[in-house]
Amino acid sequence: MQTRRTLLRDGFLAGARKGWSGFVWMMKILVPISLLTAVLAWSGWIEKGDFLIQPIMGWLSLPAMAALPLLIGTLTGIYGAIAAMVVLPFTKGQMTLIAIFLLIAHNLVQEGVIQGKSGLHPLKATLFRLIAATLTVMVAARFLDVAPTAALVAKTSVSASQSFGAMMGKWLLATSQLCVRIFVIIMTLLILLEVLKSLGWINQIVKLSLPLLKCLGLSEKAGILWMTAAIFGLAYGAAVIVEEAEEGQLGREELEGLHLSIGINHALVEDPALFLALGLNAFWLWVPRLITAMLAVRLLTLWQHTSKRLQPSNISNP
Repeated sequence: MQTRRTLLRDGFLAGARKGWSGFVWMMKILVPISLLTAVLAWSGWIEKGDFLIQPIMGWLSLPAMAALPLLIGTLTGIYGAIAAMVVLPFTKGQMTLIAIFLLIAHNLVQEGVIQGKSGLHPLKATLFRLIAATLTVMVAARFLDVAPTAALVAKTSVSASQSFGAMMGKWLLATSQLCVRIFVIIMTLLILLEVLKSLGWINQIVKLSLPLLKCLGLSEKAGILWMTAAIFGLAYGAAVIVEEAEEGQLGREELEGLHLSIGINHALVEDPALFLALGLNAFWLWVPRLITAMLAVRLLTLWQHTSKRLQPSNISNP
C-alpha cells in the first residue's frame, strides 16, 4: 500500500512532467504568433483595416485591432490570443473584455467537434458560445473603463515610427516576462491537479460541487462530466466526456443543458489563470461566465418546458 508521502511524490513528479510538456507545447504556439503580431503592429498593416472591422468591434466596446486576438482565439485557443494581446496596446479594460469573450468562445472548431460527438450539434454549440460571449461582453463593458488613455493613443500612433530593432527589443522583453509568469502558473496548477488525483480527492471535490450543480441547473448525473470539463477543459477531457455521453445515462435534454453549460464555462482553473499573467482582475475572469452559464441553462430549461406544453398532444381539445 502506498504511503501518503509516496502518493504526494508521484503526483508532484507527474504534474511536473505534464507541466513542462504543456509549457513547451504552449511556447511553440505563443512565441511565433506573438512575434508575427508584433511585426504586423509595427508595420501598420493592422491599422489599415480598421475601417472595415471597427463597426463590428464597436458592439463589443473594443478597438478594431482587438479583432486579431479574437480571431486567433476563437479559431485556435487561449494561448495564441494571449500572445497577440501582449504585444498590442490595449488598456486593462479592453484586455478584460477580450478575455471574457475568449474564455467563453475559444478553440471553437476542435471543441465544437467534441461537443458534436457527445450530444450537441457542432453548429448549435458554436452559435451558443458566440452569442453568449457577445452578450456577456456587452453587459460587462458597462462596468469597465474601456476608453483608451492619452498615453495609449500616443503609443499606438508612434508604434510604426520606431526602429525594427527597438520593436524587437520590446517584444523580447514583454514575451520573456509573460513566458516566466505562464511557466509558474502552468507548473503550479498541473502539479496541484496531479497531487489531488494521486490522493484520490477528485471524487470528493465532485461531491462538494453538487450544490453548485443545482445552481447551474444541472442534474447530479451530469456531475462527473461537468467536473471533467471544469477542471480539464473540453479538449483535455474529451475522451471522458465522449465515453460517458455514449453510455446513454443522460437524456437528450440533460445533455443539451450540460453542453450549453460547459461550452460557456469550462477549464475553470487553467484558462482564467493564464489571463492573470496579464494583470487582469480575477473577478472578471471567473464570475461573468459563471452567471452566463447559469442563465443560459435556466433559459434553455424554460424553453424546453414551454415547447412541451405547446405540443399538440399536450393541448386539450375544446
